[in-house]
Amino acid sequence: MSDVSGRFVVAAAVVAVSLAMAAAAAHDYGEALSKSLLYFEAQRSGRLPYNQRVRWRGHSGLTDGLEQGVDLVGGYYDAGDHVKFGLPMAFTVTMLSWSVLEYGEEIAAAGELGHALHAIKWGTDYFIKAHTHPNLFEFGDKYRGRYDESVEVVKNYYPSSSGYKDELLWAALWLQRATGRREYLDYAVDNANDFGGTGWAVSEFSWDIKYAGLQVLASKLLVEEKHLSSQQREVLEKYRSKAEYYVCSCMGRNPGGAAHNAGRTPAGLLFIRPWNNLQYVSNAAFLLTVYSDVLSSLSLPLLCPDPDASSSAAAADEPAAAAADAGEVLEFAKFQADYILGTNPMATSYLVGYGEAYPRRVHHRAASSASYARDRDFIGCLQGFDSWYSAAAENPHDLVGAVVGGPNGNDVFTDHRGAYMQTEACTYNTAPMVGVFSRLMELERRRRGEDAPPSSSSSSSPVAEDDL
Repeated sequence: MSDVSGRFVVAAAVVAVSLAMAAAAAHDYGEALSKSLLYFEAQRSGRLPYNQRVRWRGHSGLTDGLEQGVDLVGGYYDAGDHVKFGLPMAFTVTMLSWSVLEYGEEIAAAGELGHALHAIKWGTDYFIKAHTHPNLFEFGDKYRGRYDESVEVVKNYYPSSSGYKDELLWAALWLQRATGRREYLDYAVDNANDFGGTGWAVSEFSWDIKYAGLQVLASKLLVEEKHLSSQQREVLEKYRSKAEYYVCSCMGRNPGGAAHNAGRTPAGLLFIRPWNNLQYVSNAAFLLTVYSDVLSSLSLPLLCPDPDASSSAAAADEPAAAAADAGEVLEFAKFQADYILGTNPMATSYLVGYGEAYPRRVHHRAASSASYARDRDFIGCLQGFDSWYSAAAENPHDLVGAVVGGPNGNDVFTDHRGAYMQTEACTYNTAPMVGVFSRLMELERRRRGEDAPPSSSSSSSPVAEDDL
């Protein structure tokens, strides 16, 4: 069987499984959006505000930084074990911010803009305190190195595999978007090759490996920047070709088989690795959603040329055939989002609190033990492990809006606290879904032929400067 025909057989099988599962009721993306934003209130560290909605959480980490003589109170716990890790927290806040930048109108129309901005500011306030000197970027560029070499304790939890060069390009592109200053664009263009921005062709996007994200971000400049030099445009197109490799890999459209395409479960879920796989799914859903808008704006199809074509001059000169249009890319992202929301063989929503069936034993210290408001007895580590972690009972609190690690490679999910690769939730799982759900709200509205709804304040308090 040829590689091309093989890919079509796989694609047909996925479609068949999709149709079999799709007694799939339409999903309420507005509800999913609201619950996603609620989750970040459950992850807050520090002194909680008066309008805290997750009432079973209390103040915590109130002496952070005290020994060092610095106020480091605040920020977010990354997952279920009450630790604040800077790199994944920064990625979480970035993905929340990107969601609002891309789809803020839909978020506002759903009445959730205030909650989204508060979620972002809870993180940025912490980072401003964590680095008290100006020029967060010049410092990082001058003192280059992997963060886990200077903060070695994180190697057991968040080791860096891609190094620091993707972070520098990522930062430069975001600073260019935030300030409009050309030196940041020049930085991303001048260092594109040496830092791997136009060289790395990847099949995953995460808090660590940011190449696909910065390649999509660079691609957007071809739409948004009207005064690009020929050299800048040429380099940005090289970034875009690597962004297309990632999109093609997720959709299984790259020639070359498994070596050039992301894995899938039998039911079609992207599957990168067993531990917390849904982080890769949610990030992919977001990037494909954004890139579908890029393709639409440029009036271009998705191209998936042979990654090894450069070895053959004749192949390199032959234009690649269109692999998909913008609508198909968005539909693929929608399929992944719908799987998370319950359109899957387990008929389980992996967004806690959404639907009738969802994980009830999330690996999360606070959600799985009694609230201090109800039980003021001291719970030490051993008592917590014996009385709560090891118990078979459901958690006393639903961690609403959390996206858990998700099923294994065969679409099977085990709802048990000890199965932490599947039941632990992380902030960077949910953050990109804020953007995806917002875009899918717009998609469904347009399919119904409805105009954009007016902004609502029914579920979100107005945002005043004093509140932020």
